[in-house]
Amino acid sequence: MKKTGKIAKLLTTLLLSCLLLSMVISADAQNRRRNPQAGKKKAAKRIAIGTAIGIGAGALINGKKGALVGGVIGAGSGGAYHVHRKRKARRHHRY
Repeated sequence: MKKTGKIAKLLTTLLLSCLLLSMVISADAQNRRRNPQAGKKKAAKRIAIGTAIGIGAGALINGKKGALVGGVIGAGSGGAYHVHRKRKARRHHRY
């Protein structure tokens, strides 16, 4: 009977320590902030918008070949804009 009581105390202590540790870890994770300007969806959206604007402008100026060149330039511009916004948000909101 004494052996069962020791095992129960050991298991209780182990479970309580695990519970306490999980509470500390979850409280630490809640303090971290995420950069709202970063993300694959937002990057894809910005690059797609830049590409669409570039294709439209290039097609108006120089036809099919202009649309191709405009699309490449627009995609590069959209990517550069995304990097700029992401870095600006990182500098503005110090974590």
